[in-house]
Amino acid sequence: MRVSKGQLVPGCVLLRDVKGKTNRPIIPENTVLTEEHITVLHNFLIDQVDVSERLSDGKLFRPNPVMNEEKTEETSSSETTRNVTELSFEEHYISVVEEYKNLFNSWRKNTLFDSLTVRNLIVPLINRMDDIGSAVYTLHQYVDKKDYFYHHSVAISVLSAYLGKKMGYQKGEWFQIGLAGLLSDAGMARLDSFAFKKEGLLTNEELEEIRKHPTYSYRMIEHVASIPYTVKLAVLQHHERIDGSGYPLGLSKEKIHSFARIIAVCDIYHAMTSERLYRKKQSPFKVIEELQKEQFSKLDPRVVQIFVKAIANFSMGTKVLLSNDQTGEIVFIEQHNPTRPIVKLDNGDIITLSNQPDLHISEIL
Repeated sequence: MRVSKGQLVPGCVLLRDVKGKTNRPIIPENTVLTEEHITVLHNFLIDQVDVSERLSDGKLFRPNPVMNEEKTEETSSSETTRNVTELSFEEHYISVVEEYKNLFNSWRKNTLFDSLTVRNLIVPLINRMDDIGSAVYTLHQYVDKKDYFYHHSVAISVLSAYLGKKMGYQKGEWFQIGLAGLLSDAGMARLDSFAFKKEGLLTNEELEEIRKHPTYSYRMIEHVASIPYTVKLAVLQHHERIDGSGYPLGLSKEKIHSFARIIAVCDIYHAMTSERLYRKKQSPFKVIEELQKEQFSKLDPRVVQIFVKAIANFSMGTKVLLSNDQTGEIVFIEQHNPTRPIVKLDNGDIITLSNQPDLHISEIL
């Protein structure tokens, strides 16, 4: 019998392959449907399927009357959009992290990749570009170290999109950059849980396994027609380095796509500034200085320079916490050394950070 997706229940048996737009089976015939299968059908916008008159346990299948699903889905979509816009950026960010965690865990169970679900998850967050600009040096503060991995993927996405905009890319392009950032570690779903849950240092064998994740991420989306080739390249190449020292292909210089160069910088920055199970976080401004040291060897100098300018976008009077636990406010910014401004301490003393190599800004207050 032919039934609507809204009438399906776990235990229904498919009589024919369910095919997507590529004409490849999404779910093959004779599959006994589970809740997960039914979710996949909803995500792929499959309206009707052919199922047996009997459930897998032999009982007669009596589908419930058809409801006005289109209206229900439109209402749900509009409510979701409205609810998202009512959230603060931090609340919206945290909700996306939770949804991404669920999505990632479904990939670990071999659920099919659905690009529409991914886009609907990340695009509204990326679209809050003004809010991202205000949060770029505080994203690391949102991280729960036990869920660092999921925070990392979402943070790379928004940081990469933001940097893409700052570099002059058009809106459609920085959406692509953000999508690539989110998916860059998706291939970790093919690895054992040590890759994103281990508390101690990784063994050499485990490190070798992790170095395969860009390839796994690429394979997940390689044949997804709705994902641009530039996104796929960025996902594959985001751990490549200008000097050829990266992986998985050891590419160098102009062979590395510009999107991948952007993600590389954001990846390093967020990882080093975040509290992780096996490593303490570092000050964003100390990390920026480390990136500046790498910009002429491993990273793209132009990307690093624009990133530094975007992150260290202070204004006079900004309150800061220094690494010696003293607080003060910025009174002068050196254009060519923005992470080391002149700071007036709360006790009235003036410190020029460019003359104090062992002292740096820990946080913006």
